[in-house]
Amino acid sequence: MTEQFGLLVIGGGPAGFAAAKSYREHVPDRALAIVTDESVLPYERPPLTKEFLRGESGADELPLADESWLQENSVQLISGRAVSLDAMGRGVTLAGDRKLSYDTCLLATGAEPRRLLVAGVDHPRVRVVRSLHDVRQLLERLQGRERVVVAGSGFIGCEIASSLRRRGHAVTIVSDEPAPNQARLGEQAASRIAGWLRADGVVLKLGAEVEHIDHQRSGCVVVAGDERVAADVVVMSVGVTPRSELAAQTGLRLEGGAVPVDASMRSAVAGLLAAGDVCLAQNSAAGRALRVEHWGDALAHGEIAGRVAAGEAPTWDAVPGFWSTIGAQTLKYAAWGDGFDEVSWHTHPGGGFTASYGRDGLLVGVLTHDADDDYERGQRDIGAGASWQR
Repeated sequence: MTEQFGLLVIGGGPAGFAAAKSYREHVPDRALAIVTDESVLPYERPPLTKEFLRGESGADELPLADESWLQENSVQLISGRAVSLDAMGRGVTLAGDRKLSYDTCLLATGAEPRRLLVAGVDHPRVRVVRSLHDVRQLLERLQGRERVVVAGSGFIGCEIASSLRRRGHAVTIVSDEPAPNQARLGEQAASRIAGWLRADGVVLKLGAEVEHIDHQRSGCVVVAGDERVAADVVVMSVGVTPRSELAAQTGLRLEGGAVPVDASMRSAVAGLLAAGDVCLAQNSAAGRALRVEHWGDALAHGEIAGRVAAGEAPTWDAVPGFWSTIGAQTLKYAAWGDGFDEVSWHTHPGGGFTASYGRDGLLVGVLTHDADDDYERGQRDIGAGASWQR
């Protein structure tokens, strides 16, 4: 027997949840389901590397909705893994051969953490952090004062390092960047983040990529250039890859592994939408396709996809952005995210700062710490196509 849905959402993350919520607000009487392979209600992921990892909040505070929301809104939560997608026949098959059919399908499958392609990564003491299950598995290994190496110096890696340091672990970041987030934010911002991490007691081994991990009877050694760093646990935080296997089955031409969609989250296949980390979406304000991996933008994508499935015609025109907390400091960042060629830096009383990023004479990004008005104004100006000014 094949079950039929007006909207079938594959993926229980922020994009999938927002799509289901939006669709139900506009279509009260069509069958609606979220398929998730995590077997839990959709939940907040940003706290995983911050409050939850530090032990300041519990799993009960993470869900985006409770079970009563499912019943009240007639949303079916299906625990399972989608293994095949028949776009022509508008059908999905789950592991165990359960068949589902749809009028509209949303791929909100997110992304998979990368592991470096070096010897020694396939060992139980080498972990990744993406899901609630990942964090629980990591915490099971951190019952004492274990030494941790974080491979990667992006925002997630920095958050993990600072949070584990606050749990009392000796933490070292190993990265091929000369300073944390330098490729994204430039030298001055990267230097400020490095200072925060060092003040928290995080050791930085920068400028050389991990070459291999030597495992011993107890612990391991991470080798990066001339550095040899001893650890009990290694956390890989070197980016993610879109989970686009289902889209690939349809014959869609992927770009960088992501599903190309228009500003309404429509793919080139009829009845098939994509949203969140799995997609490369046109942004009508930017005038080009953007690949983003931010929580707030996944929610925005999902809300648009749900409305499109309901017969409306919204488009994505927001400037991508997110907040990151490293220790006690919060950064707010908004940008088109595809590069800059000029940076201006302004320091404010009390330690706050604002960095503005320009490209081809236009404002394309803003980064702030303790300067909320600058952040909000910068985000508006980026969207309006304002000129970059030093």
